[in-house]
Amino acid sequence: MDLSKIEQYIREHKEQLAKNPDCGVTHYNLGVAYLSLREWKKAEEEFFAAVEASPTLAEAYVQLGGIRMHQDDLEGCLYFNKKAAEVRPKFPVPHGNIGFVHLQLGDLDQAVEALRKAVALEPKFVQAQTTLASAYYQFGDLDKCIDHCERALKYGPTFAPAYNNLALAYYDKQEYAKALENLDKAKEYGFEASPEFAALLEPHRN
Repeated sequence: MDLSKIEQYIREHKEQLAKNPDCGVTHYNLGVAYLSLREWKKAEEEFFAAVEASPTLAEAYVQLGGIRMHQDDLEGCLYFNKKAAEVRPKFPVPHGNIGFVHLQLGDLDQAVEALRKAVALEPKFVQAQTTLASAYYQFGDLDKCIDHCERALKYGPTFAPAYNNLALAYYDKQEYAKALENLDKAKEYGFEASPEFAALLEPHRN
């Protein structure tokens, strides 16, 4: 969407809010428009207005969490995604985000718990399947890592991080041909692989 269309979209939604200021969905949509312009403060204000008007609008809490993530505030991101999961427990996205943050914080048990909830609610949640694979890799459970990467790729066959996880797992299993094959796929689909890891694998290329 070009800038003029976004600005028109914002004007239209402001007009709607002038007539109905308590419409949470309109505030949410306006917040998403501001996000697309990277106007973080205005977006945040609209998402707060959205949850004030519609307290079960979990998507707005997720967006607030995303803004906190952009600000490198992991605890803030965790807080808002927990709020989203609280108001809508069967919405898989906040559980996936909670798991991702716990993984970043090194809380592996809590990461796995949240990510398992996310993929149980939505098996096609490619990012959550891959993040769960990463958590299992950090636990040293290579078979579960591979299993969840394969589940991710079943639904997102070009999702590069899943191929990178597979490369890591197969390298640790000393299955170097499979590791190289998956590393090449990861690069093909845009993943910036670790140069050190690529250098470790290169001597095994026939």
